[in-house]
Amino acid sequence: MRVVGFVGPSGTGKSHRASWVARESEIEFIIDDGLLIKVNQVIAGVSAKKESTRIGSVKRALFLDDKHAKDVMDAITLHNPQAVMIIGTSDEMVDKIAARLGLPEVSQTIYITDVANDFEIKQAISTRREQGKHVIPVPTFEIKKDFSGYFLDPLQIFKRKGKGNYQLIGEKSVVRPTFSYLGNYTISDYTVYQIVEYIVNNIPGVSKISRFRAENRPDGIFMEMDLVLVYGYAIRSLIQAIQLKVKNEVEKLTALNIGALNITVKSLMIEPRKTENTD
Repeated sequence: MRVVGFVGPSGTGKSHRASWVARESEIEFIIDDGLLIKVNQVIAGVSAKKESTRIGSVKRALFLDDKHAKDVMDAITLHNPQAVMIIGTSDEMVDKIAARLGLPEVSQTIYITDVANDFEIKQAISTRREQGKHVIPVPTFEIKKDFSGYFLDPLQIFKRKGKGNYQLIGEKSVVRPTFSYLGNYTISDYTVYQIVEYIVNNIPGVSKISRFRAENRPDGIFMEMDLVLVYGYAIRSLIQAIQLKVKNEVEKLTALNIGALNITVKSLMIEPRKTENTD
């Protein structure tokens, strides 16, 4: 197995460039901040960005937890990649991760200065310091249920292919981990209710919400609501459609994880018939 290191100080843009650096080196598997990633999919591991402290994040990235390390080692054995790229802040860190996961010695090292100029590196460092932004080189849905902090922006990475043509080569998640909060971020329950009310009232078959309750928990937001439906619609399929629509829209607009959405149909109403004009 070929092991390649991708090294640069913290906040210099390594994770942002990881996908295309690996692609250029014909590497499918990346180890970054506690995760084993294949192309755009998390195969195993736990994101270091999930940790609530900076020290916890470093320990997670170094695979110091035995179960964490074993899970990733088992996944590597299962997939048996021809090459792996390990991202780290120093040569020593990359070597420690390789040893911790039982991988061969690093045979090649790519430095951030090899793929980014001084201006780009300084810009990345400034963004990290001033805005607390971190990049995880996988789509948001891959880590959304296993992350502590806030999702800021999805980020699609394109590569130029001729004049005016671009190829999508990956999607990233821009996040602000718990350990780098800059101020507080709060969405009131009433705001969540207003979003849900707007969504639900625009779904055919729904008359109104008669009761709504939202509770924020560490693993997401849990919602309950009672509905009055319009007679004549298949109740089970309508409720499933409502749950899916509300979940997708609320998560997209607020970046909150939806732990559960329990719906009770309290009553039905019959819409008055429209009288036909026979004149």
